[in-house]
Amino acid sequence: MATIILCPIIAFFAVIVTCRKLRLNKHKAIGLAADVTTFLLFFSIPVALRGLWDIGALMPMLIVVLVIAIIITYADWQTKKEIEVKPLLKKIWRVYFLLFSITYFFIWIIGIAHSVMIFMMID
Repeated sequence: MATIILCPIIAFFAVIVTCRKLRLNKHKAIGLAADVTTFLLFFSIPVALRGLWDIGALMPMLIVVLVIAIIITYADWQTKKEIEVKPLLKKIWRVYFLLFSITYFFIWIIGIAHSVMIFMMID
């Protein structure tokens, strides 16, 4: 469980370092790292929530992901009238990265605070 929870952080930095070694520019390296990390965060967040509070979050996450995709697609269709699939999917995926990263960060902070509080109560 700890491996799955830590995997997104490790993967993000590993992809950036690998891309920089391959001499990709900084923006492409960060973009690729964000893409890989988004996929891993999708699995890591439910595992972390299950581990901390025994909450099943996969189905609510799927619903949120679907709603976000619908909203972004509708907004894109309203502004452009013709949907370009590849840029749209990239935009949706990057929104997922931001949302999942923020959620992941808050879960980490709350988890650390929870562990410290438990530790302080034991002594």
